[in-house]
Amino acid sequence: MVSDGLDRAVQCAFTRPIPKSAGAQMRYLVRQLKTTRSVAELLGISQRTVERYVKDQIRRPRPDLAQRLADAARARWQPRIRRQARRQAATSTGLVIDTRARFGFTAAPGTTDDARLRHLTLALPPAYAARLLDAQQAGATDDQLRTITAEALGEIYFRDGGRRAQALMVEYTDVERLTSSCRTSTGDRVEQAVVTERFTWRMSG
Repeated sequence: MVSDGLDRAVQCAFTRPIPKSAGAQMRYLVRQLKTTRSVAELLGISQRTVERYVKDQIRRPRPDLAQRLADAARARWQPRIRRQARRQAATSTGLVIDTRARFGFTAAPGTTDDARLRHLTLALPPAYAARLLDAQQAGATDDQLRTITAEALGEIYFRDGGRRAQALMVEYTDVERLTSSCRTSTGDRVEQAVVTERFTWRMSG
C-alpha cells in the first residue's frame, strides 16, 4: 500500500530501533496511550492480558498479536523524529520512489501505447512529497494516494516537467515485488526488502 510505503520512508529517519521484546513494546504503548484499557482496545485483547505482558508474565505472543503489537509500537515510535522527517521531505528533500510496475499511456487524440513493465527509481520534488504526505495525514485512501503518485511519475519522468509529451496520461498498474532503501538522519544507508507492498519510498538526502 502507498500509505505503508510512506510510513516506511519516514521510519528510516528513526535514530533508535523500536523495543524488541513484547513486554517492552507493551510498556511503551501503555506510556503512550496512558492506560492498559486503551492498549487492550487497540490490540483487541483483554486488559488483564496487557497487564501480564507489562509485568513480563507473558513473553511470547502468538504471531498475529506479535505483528499487531510491533506495528502499533512502530507507528508511535519517536514522534518528534517522525514529524521532522515529514516536514523535511515536504519542504526541502522530497522523496524517492522505487517501483517496478506496468505503465500504459494515453495521448491525444486518443492514441494509446501498450502497457509494459518498467523499473523506475525516481526522486520526487518536495511539492509532490507534500501532496502525498498531506493527503495521507488527511486520511486519503490508497487509491487516492496512488493517483497522486501516478501524476507525479507522469509529470517528472514521462513528461519531463512539461518539456515533452505534455498531453500524455500515465496508467500505473500491476505493481510487482520491490526493494527500498533510505538514508537515516545520521547518513547511514538502510536496505529493506518488501514482498507485498505496492510502493516503496526513501527519504531523499
